Amino acid sequence: MSSLTARSGFDALKERVRALFKRDGSVPIRDWTGASANKPVQLQGFDQPLVWVVVALLALGMVMVYSASVALPDNPKFTRYAPTHFLVRHILSIVVALVAAVVVVQLPVSLWEKFAPWLFAASLLLLVLVLIPHVGKGVNGARRWIPLVFTNFQPSELAKLAIALYAANYMVRKMEVKENFFRAVMPMAISVAVVGLLLLAEPDMGAFMVIAAIAMGILFLGGVNGRMFFLITAVLVGAFVLMITFSEWRRERIFAYLNPWDEKYTLGKAYQLSHSLIAFGRGEVLGQGLGSSVEKLHYLPEAHTDFLLAVIGEELGFIGVACVIAAFFWLSRRVFHIGRQAVALDRVFAGLFAQGIGIWMGGQAFINMGVNLGVLPTKGLTLPLMSYGGSAILMNLVALAIVVRVDIENRQMMRGGRA
Repeated sequence: MSSLTARSGFDALKERVRALFKRDGSVPIRDWTGASANKPVQLQGFDQPLVWVVVALLALGMVMVYSASVALPDNPKFTRYAPTHFLVRHILSIVVALVAAVVVVQLPVSLWEKFAPWLFAASLLLLVLVLIPHVGKGVNGARRWIPLVFTNFQPSELAKLAIALYAANYMVRKMEVKENFFRAVMPMAISVAVVGLLLLAEPDMGAFMVIAAIAMGILFLGGVNGRMFFLITAVLVGAFVLMITFSEWRRERIFAYLNPWDEKYTLGKAYQLSHSLIAFGRGEVLGQGLGSSVEKLHYLPEAHTDFLLAVIGEELGFIGVACVIAAFFWLSRRVFHIGRQAVALDRVFAGLFAQGIGIWMGGQAFINMGVNLGVLPTKGLTLPLMSYGGSAILMNLVALAIVVRVDIENRQMMRGGRA
């Protein structure tokens, strides 16, 4: 009798959640009950498909980073490095990130909500520190890293996580005044502007674009007035146009992107793009075979970081690239669904944060893929979860670990317990 009562209570809760969406039961809340009505309720502890897709992307990224970097020691710049140098460092980064993710998934989401403003302040401090001579490390004219004992840390990666937490926390606090532009939007706009100025001083326009997309996406999903949202969009677009107009090297990047085969740009600003397109052309449908890329042999710079997808395209062909695109699309969609479930359960902060991470993963992957395929101008953005880079891998897995925690707490509430 008690089991029947518990089951009826669970069904009643599901119906209430479905009613919140007002979509006749067609909602992204997954049905965790067994296929047969006669079987007892079966619940999973966490979103296993999400975790396995992340593991698959990490594994493929590890293989492709090794393939893309194995010939680098032939370059005089990397003469002292072993062929496995980048692979070993990448594996260590993944191990550290996985340990951090396991720790983070134990922490309740309410703790992140409480400390979100402080984490955002810490990220701002690090963005300031990286600009100080002898503190920040410069590479190829950009000052984006803080050297640590064993590795370099990139504060802009922490800023992406911090802005997602802060924006979600901000919208929860400002929910009652979201129709008032100056009270609801201006403080958040000023915060993003400060981050943008610090990132553009590095310079790192790609990271700023991702952070602006995360913040604006959370504002929009949080219910900010549509006219306000489009006004903010217009201001940001105008700011990007002005930056391109008054920056000669950014203008040259745009012109090179528009015509990469022009002799003036092919050996200059469009050098990476032209060789990336050659790599995709050589890959055709099935690819040249794993390890058979020619462009990675010192023709395509940064093949193991920003242009890893080009090596995938050359070695694994259209099939390999399509699988990577499908995996990121599925990952972003799944994270968004977890966020919508949280909102349906009246967990607004958790829901907005998860959707912000979906924007981060999907948006950055889209920009990186667009750059590799010549659809977007060249930007210094890595492919999430796959490209070489310790800070990026660490922050990606920490962010996704918090999303898994959101899903765990959603399931606890669906059982009738507390998050």
